[in-house]
Amino acid sequence: MKIILIIIMLFFWILLLYYSALTVAGIVQRMKKKRIIRLDTYPSVAVLIPAHNEGVVIQQTLEAMMKLEYPGELYVYVLDDASSDETAEIIQSFSSMFSRIQYVRVPPGSPKGKSRVLNYGLSITSSDYFLVYDADNQPEKDAAIRLVEAAETTKGAVGAVGYVKTINETTNVLTRMIALEFQVFQLLMQVGRWAFFKTGSLAGTNMLLKRSAIEELGGYDPYALAEDAELTMRITAAGKRLPVVPESRTWEQEPEKMKIYMRQRTRWLTGNLYLLEKAFHERSYWKGRTLVHSLQHVFTYFLFVLLLLASDIWFAVGLSGLDLFSSNSPLLLLWFMSYLVYTAQIMSAMVIDRTATPANLLVGVIMYFTYAQLFIVLLFKSAWSYCWNRLRKRTIQWDKTQRFKGKQQ
Repeated sequence: MKIILIIIMLFFWILLLYYSALTVAGIVQRMKKKRIIRLDTYPSVAVLIPAHNEGVVIQQTLEAMMKLEYPGELYVYVLDDASSDETAEIIQSFSSMFSRIQYVRVPPGSPKGKSRVLNYGLSITSSDYFLVYDADNQPEKDAAIRLVEAAETTKGAVGAVGYVKTINETTNVLTRMIALEFQVFQLLMQVGRWAFFKTGSLAGTNMLLKRSAIEELGGYDPYALAEDAELTMRITAAGKRLPVVPESRTWEQEPEKMKIYMRQRTRWLTGNLYLLEKAFHERSYWKGRTLVHSLQHVFTYFLFVLLLLASDIWFAVGLSGLDLFSSNSPLLLLWFMSYLVYTAQIMSAMVIDRTATPANLLVGVIMYFTYAQLFIVLLFKSAWSYCWNRLRKRTIQWDKTQRFKGKQQ
């Protein structure tokens, strides 16, 4: 038992040090003054927006697309995947008035999901780059130009990754917690990983990719539920880079109800379990910069959750006063360090992103006890779903996140 405890503590401290280092690097990188980049000529860009029953939000999304400032050729292709609501009518009304907006009906096919729709979008466009946005996104007017400038001026880059903000952050406690999570993992961790390893991770939206490079890789994996993470692995394994551009920002909805949140995150985690299984068959995923992403997945979806569970046990044992483990390290101290690092990351992200309101500070203090604990349930739920479907040789179906009548950015 003592040996097991020592091994757990070793991984615990490695994980704490790793995430602390990324946090510090992210803070330093974000505080640096950014130089202004301008290109002599700007490549053509096709904005691809997969849409399935998005009538609640698509009008606001298209209004934001019309405000995008870009000195080169830019067209927006809304890929209607068998919508049965008013999505098609709204898109067609925009396309009849504005040449930038193009309505595209995606033919039926399988497996259903975002990957297949994006592959179809690639097949009917011919731009130098394509830029992906989810159907509820409202990018800021300079989002596209900042991504293109970074991609064109970074050695070895085949695209660029922007920052995703939460438009309904103040709706309730859940949306505040999701927004703070995004600030930590996208604003600090992403930037810190780029600072250390010169590698970025696609976020599923507000991401720019070079067409020729993606076509060489065979496009999107239609069976990947976490298509962004899967494509990130292949891009990095091919020796290409994805610079992180936090100045390129888009605003999107996040789940406002726990049931919707659990379904969304179960899909995300299930998709990452598929990716982990795939990684164990690909040697290239464990070499060079790709190793950073593979370890990140192991850390995030296994070690973090297991150590979170261990810290809960240590906390309970420490409070009870029971001496179940023979160790020189006080169990309550180990729990306190995990809580301290987790909360420090949240507070740092709030300061850097200028969202340190009294309400957010209070939420940040309690997130370890509440929001973080959900990942234990999510991991076991996703693992069960994934293993059960694999045993039955069934394709895991895409699950669309429910939209709400949202705010205008």
